[in-house]
Amino acid sequence: MYKLFDIRVINNWKKWHMSQMVVLALLTMILFILGIVNFLKGDTDISALKNELPQATVFYDVKEHVASKISANKNEGISINQIPVNMKNAVVAIEDHRFYEHHGVDFIGITRAFFRDIKAGETVEGGSTITQQLVKNSLLTSKKTYKRKIEELFLAREIERKYPKQEILQMYLNQIYFGEGAWGIKRASQKYFGKEVKDLSLGESALLAGLIKAPSALNPYHHLEKAIYRRNVVLNAMKNQGYITTQQLEHAKKNKIVLNDKEYDPFRGKYPYYVDQVLDEAIHEYGLSQDELLTGGYQIFTELDPIMQNAAEKTFQNDALFPKKTDMLVQSGAVLMDPKSGGIRAIVGGRGSHIFRGYNRASQLQAQPGSSFKPIAVYTPALEEGFKITDMLKDEPMAFGNYEPSNYNHQYAGDVPMYEAVNESKNVPAVWLLNEIGIEKGLNSIKRFGIPLSKGDRNLSIALGGLEKGVSPLEMAEAFSVFPNHGVRIKAHAIRKIVSPDGKVISEWKEKKQKVTTTFVADKMTTMLLGVVENGTGKGAQIEGREVAGKTGSTQVPIKGINGVKDQWFVGYTPQMVGAVWVGYDKTNQKHYLTTTSSEGAAIVFRDMLKGALVHTEPESFHVEHIDTIIEKQKDSVEEPLQNEVQKWEEKWNKQIEKWQKMWKDHSRGNH
Repeated sequence: MYKLFDIRVINNWKKWHMSQMVVLALLTMILFILGIVNFLKGDTDISALKNELPQATVFYDVKEHVASKISANKNEGISINQIPVNMKNAVVAIEDHRFYEHHGVDFIGITRAFFRDIKAGETVEGGSTITQQLVKNSLLTSKKTYKRKIEELFLAREIERKYPKQEILQMYLNQIYFGEGAWGIKRASQKYFGKEVKDLSLGESALLAGLIKAPSALNPYHHLEKAIYRRNVVLNAMKNQGYITTQQLEHAKKNKIVLNDKEYDPFRGKYPYYVDQVLDEAIHEYGLSQDELLTGGYQIFTELDPIMQNAAEKTFQNDALFPKKTDMLVQSGAVLMDPKSGGIRAIVGGRGSHIFRGYNRASQLQAQPGSSFKPIAVYTPALEEGFKITDMLKDEPMAFGNYEPSNYNHQYAGDVPMYEAVNESKNVPAVWLLNEIGIEKGLNSIKRFGIPLSKGDRNLSIALGGLEKGVSPLEMAEAFSVFPNHGVRIKAHAIRKIVSPDGKVISEWKEKKQKVTTTFVADKMTTMLLGVVENGTGKGAQIEGREVAGKTGSTQVPIKGINGVKDQWFVGYTPQMVGAVWVGYDKTNQKHYLTTTSSEGAAIVFRDMLKGALVHTEPESFHVEHIDTIIEKQKDSVEEPLQNEVQKWEEKWNKQIEKWQKMWKDHSRGNH
């Protein structure tokens, strides 16, 4: 009976062994045929495989500190040279220990997986190499079918022909999923240990390598014991394959796992409107594409001042500073820039939700600037032509051909000093003065201030900001920077330089400046614009302890029968900073328009923004005469000659009296 049993066992073993040999021979033949087909087929298309290192673009502020980051990728790439040896060895040891020996397809591993699938009656094991996994993640679906497996083999062999092992490993580690939303080794390192990849320990590297098999089931945040067990499996594999010593193995197993989720990056998505402005500048001025900027890992050094940007954003979040909304939000755009460098220090393009590279009202708006345009189109060229700020201007109803401007309050003084016409934002004197000096002088001045003109702008209405296309707050801020910068305009810009991922400076800001007017004229304009804030329509922009100059502006609703405001403006400056604010509706109609003036709206927004922006900046003086001082001098110049004349008459009269007194005394003595 035992002999019969032995014979049966031997026969069964022989049959089983023969079936294995048959299957192995069959598999070998299939692989041989596949190899021939692969050879005849030529190059397999692997163009969809991206051997890239997708990285966030980093934005630096004016002091070269990280200010913001942006990326379009779910994962960020890292060079294989930045990945520790232990991390690479851990992955190879547990995922594909023959990685450096095979050419993309491990025949031994496939055979082992094939028999396990036969035994189970289904495809339960892939037997995939790292290269095959890369193919599956990048080029194919993860569905386990023999058809996909054959495609996988072709593509894996092609990848191995085109790329060296280290590049394949780099692509794999940058694309594999580690769980918890972490794609790629860089984000996994931050997600689980709160550190850079280069700082991973042996134990941490082994734990991350272990997650690849089943990221959810082995998630250390939810299944720490399973994750540690899997880590030890990886460490044992590394020891058995000669990557680490017994001492290193024991030390790594004893190390406590300290989880630390720092994947959230506080800089990611920060200062969105400023980032939008930088991206637009990089695209239009330096020729980069949006895709390059979102995936290329550039370092962009900017003119951003975080204190000023935070102040501007805080102002725009304060609903109390803006007219109350109805069914549509009252919008606004604002910018702050350094007049001496042209650097944009802060920019906010709207209120409410931000849309990536959406409508930026600080730089893309085209609205008529109203009276804020008068210093540019009228008063600067008038001073250049020899007018004085104390000269009298006509202020009475008048027509210039078919054009009949009127003051906003329909009140007229007959004649008014220039500084008073500016303070009270009178319209008729401005139009009269532009007509006196000639419209060409005004147009020339506007061009020098950097404001683009259209063919239809050649008319007297430009005195009041009547432009066909309009302007943006950024353009107005750049134009007004001429006054605190002693007559010189420097091109506004957000970017200082752009550095490629390999550390090369590919673009750099080159200063563009133009002499617009003289220091004398710029100072006289500052004197008048100081008066606007101190005594005129810009009182709402006053900041205690600081000299602030500026000009209000507003435009009327262009709908018959409605007495309302379409655009509110305030453009102003201190010696250190210049800014512009626009307030209004995106679409003005019969139901949506403003009822407040610029002095009540835009000027107050400007004050709040600038006050916060300059909170750590010491006040400075313009070192120019104030209107009050000029008025006093003017009084003195009128009163002094009169006083001298009176004094002369008094002296004559006193001498005459003394003469009469002497004659009376002499006469009295004679009679006596």
